[in-house]
Amino acid sequence: MPEPFTPDTKAPSGPLTGLRVLELGNFIAAPSAGRLMADFGADVVKVERPRVGDELRRWRLHEGDTSLLFRAMNRNKRSVTLDLRRPEGREVALALIRRADVVLENFRPGTLERWGIGPELMREVNPSVILVRISGYGQTGPYRDRPGFGGVAEAVGGLRHLTGDPDRPPTRVGISLADSVAGLYAVVGALAALHRRAATGHGEVVDVALYEAVYSLMESLTPDHDAFGVERERAGGALPGAAPSNTYACRDGVSVVVSGNGDAVFKRLAVVIERPELADDPRLADNAGRVRHAAELDTAISAWTGRLPYEEVLKRLEEGEIPSGPIYTAAEIAEDPHFAARGMLERHRVAIAPGWQQDVAFPGVVPKFTEAPGSTRWLGPDLGEHTDAVLAELGIGADRRAELRAQGVV
Repeated sequence: MPEPFTPDTKAPSGPLTGLRVLELGNFIAAPSAGRLMADFGADVVKVERPRVGDELRRWRLHEGDTSLLFRAMNRNKRSVTLDLRRPEGREVALALIRRADVVLENFRPGTLERWGIGPELMREVNPSVILVRISGYGQTGPYRDRPGFGGVAEAVGGLRHLTGDPDRPPTRVGISLADSVAGLYAVVGALAALHRRAATGHGEVVDVALYEAVYSLMESLTPDHDAFGVERERAGGALPGAAPSNTYACRDGVSVVVSGNGDAVFKRLAVVIERPELADDPRLADNAGRVRHAAELDTAISAWTGRLPYEEVLKRLEEGEIPSGPIYTAAEIAEDPHFAARGMLERHRVAIAPGWQQDVAFPGVVPKFTEAPGSTRWLGPDLGEHTDAVLAELGIGADRRAELRAQGVV
């Protein structure tokens, strides 16, 4: 197994060093945005409910009281417990907002307003603060008050209809795709607003909807329907409108992905699969022609892959400079030397059960920077691990912190 990279520093680094971010969100969407900003040096203070914390702490939990999913999603952050529904908690939240550059939240629309910390009040205490709001359907429109989780957003945004085989009901991608994409847009929005603030001094409210984050990935789905009446359907492993591009089974039952839809690539592919006549077939000279004959091409490629073990298939495709690759499992990712060489397997010691610590490989930081790279300084913290330190930074003394703790506010 390749040796994963082991970080050796907890010092902030990266292009966002010095930026202060307050994260009020739970689950995936806002926390994924906070994680990205923390990876690149931002001081991200994550507010969690006293005693129970972020529900993600208990997702996919096998042992102990904090899941590895939470540890990965909330790395490099400081955890503060605070009851935002209490007046005392509201006052602490406003003190945190007063010193923040960016506030991230993913509650249902109107929740912050009910707690007395809506955008208007935020702007009163900090006119230059940037509030990034993530919700199922956005802060406006007839659906704003509907509860919206990522799976529903994938359906409403058009993705679910296209996922799976044509003769079966739609399926979902096995990850929180909508939430993660919304988190990316949240970071883009925050950075754009910071750029504008540098010129104007003004804050901003950034409104990210889960369904819109998904819909933005749908390429020409709507224009093709509006202009030509085309209603895309599920196509299994194929990529509609590009051919050949599909998943093909090898002799040993393992499948590989082959993308031979470029004109020059297709000519090379025809040689690799021992069908050189296809390279000179005028019907297949461009992508439009190949799409019309996609089934014929899939049959030809499948016949070739079906005669060879997958390692030999991949070897010949690589030699022919054909975009192709295996379909990795987690175990295969852990064994891959390229993942290790790129720092995408980071080993961290973590408590995975009471009294049991272990070195575990976690995903690395994306993207890579040459001059000011991000880093994983620590994994997602224990609940309230940094409450005292952060409140002390606000000037809240030990006696007052003890009172707040006794009252259940922190």
